Amino acid sequence: MASQPPCAPNSPDAADEDGKTAPQCSLPPPLVPAGDGAHWPRRLSLMALAKAYGRFKLPILETRRDRRLAPVDPLAVATDSPPPEEHLMPEKTFWGDQEPLSKIPFKILREHQHTVSSCHFCADDTKLLSGSYDCTVKLWDAVDGSVVRDFKPRPGAPVLECSVTADSRRIIAASYDKTVRAWDLETGELLWKISHETLVISCKFSPDGKYVVSGLDVDCGICITDVESATTVSHIKDHHERSVTACCFDPDSQKVASVSMDKSIKIWDVTSQATLLTITKAHSSAISNCCFTFSGHFLCTSSWDKTLKIWNVHTGEFRNCGACVTLMQGHEGSVSSCHFARDTSLLVSGGFDRTVAIWDVGEGYRKLSLKGHNDWVMDVAISNNKKWILSASKVKEANL
Repeated sequence: MASQPPCAPNSPDAADEDGKTAPQCSLPPPLVPAGDGAHWPRRLSLMALAKAYGRFKLPILETRRDRRLAPVDPLAVATDSPPPEEHLMPEKTFWGDQEPLSKIPFKILREHQHTVSSCHFCADDTKLLSGSYDCTVKLWDAVDGSVVRDFKPRPGAPVLECSVTADSRRIIAASYDKTVRAWDLETGELLWKISHETLVISCKFSPDGKYVVSGLDVDCGICITDVESATTVSHIKDHHERSVTACCFDPDSQKVASVSMDKSIKIWDVTSQATLLTITKAHSSAISNCCFTFSGHFLCTSSWDKTLKIWNVHTGEFRNCGACVTLMQGHEGSVSSCHFARDTSLLVSGGFDRTVAIWDVGEGYRKLSLKGHNDWVMDVAISNNKKWILSASKVKEANL
């Protein structure tokens, strides 16, 4: 995620009586029977009967056609209405927003009251995790779109990033109040809170769940924390020349990649406590995010220079062939985030151009450009089964 000030977005979302943003949906008008004063003529000509039959038959054909075009939505919630007549299809209630004729169905989750800064899939893709500038961290049910838990006590300032362990047992959140908090995902219990002397811009669990790495602002460094004891393992100050914007562990939980406003990439070894690789001027502008491939051999970086790049972390070489060439041509604005699918076949990126791009890494081309957001895309995630993309936006919503 890119480091951005918690400025309030302007969004014309509708509000309900309690002041919460409510999802918008449109329903077809009901059929209205004729009034009591309406009279049918006793005798009708053949021409009048033919016209009446044509007008009656057309709405039936249109209705049947609309039902055939309606997509099968795996997130639909069945209603408790009595079974319909034999010739009618059962109606279903959809949460969020739905485009009936869209080739790509989507849903919108709107419970946050400010910019959604971070999002994740968890619990075998059945739950969603989000953090927001409204000082909340929420857990969602991916099936019906409801909020399962609002983690408390809430942070005292906007949440910049949240993370979840691979086994979905614990979550953490970094906040503008200079803290990192950890909760139990199942019970919602606060496990610990760590305070830093500077702003914590980024936080990530290691894949084995034993460590947390935090990216620091004024220190221009990273801090590695033991999850069980909540004690500091390493605190590397002045790791970069400017503020760290993002950091993450490699799949073996042995190395930490960090990117910065200084346009550089660094790889830190947890065991030897040494910097293994430094790539200066990796991009022509600030680097906003980074993610490892499942093998750990390559690192993808996104930048405010509107590009993504893939790097060999052993040699520091920029891969400028195949998919890596097209990665530099996918967004019209700053790229805020990037995320590999588990098998590295797909790469998802989000940008300040309000789009989400899906890349085929093997074939080397952009498969899709999703344009459902009305403002900056702050973060992206992809489900383990690669069927769903989750994106967080500056306009108080997350798209699924």
